[in-house]
Amino acid sequence: MKKLLLIFCSILLISTLQSCGIYSFTGADTGNAETFQVNFFQNNADLVEPGIDRAFTISLQDLIQNQTSLSLVNTNGDLIFEGEIVEYYISPMSATSQNTAAQNRLTIAVNVRYYNVLEPEKDFERRFSFFYDYPAQTQLVGAALETALDEIYTRLTQDIFNAALTDW
Repeated sequence: MKKLLLIFCSILLISTLQSCGIYSFTGADTGNAETFQVNFFQNNADLVEPGIDRAFTISLQDLIQNQTSLSLVNTNGDLIFEGEIVEYYISPMSATSQNTAAQNRLTIAVNVRYYNVLEPEKDFERRFSFFYDYPAQTQLVGAALETALDEIYTRLTQDIFNAALTDW
């Protein structure tokens, strides 16, 4: 009787796990894709901040590697991400009574082309942007710039990931 109960429980457990398919905590649907490539995102913004193109490209690669089981390749990827940084600018957000800026906003926008070689109907070209607000008296250099870029990259890469690999 114990052996029969053990077999029944094992079958129930296996069928429960298999009926759901492969579950992804990120909600990513990579289909039959096994590889991806992220081509270099050239900085074409009017205001050029050195190194943001490389840092953004690496951030996108890292996010996809961390949230999927896809392998990063340099060429012939099943999923291809490419594009360019099209905006990098700082604008005042609010004023003080002395007509000076109290807060500034750094905005970065990227144009992304996504190609799914296995399912071309999922291809898209779309613009993504995000911003970071900081006090006007703060110089956007060093640690302050790193904090701003980290927050913007986190949001931009997650938005790109969601657009390409989830149905959100």
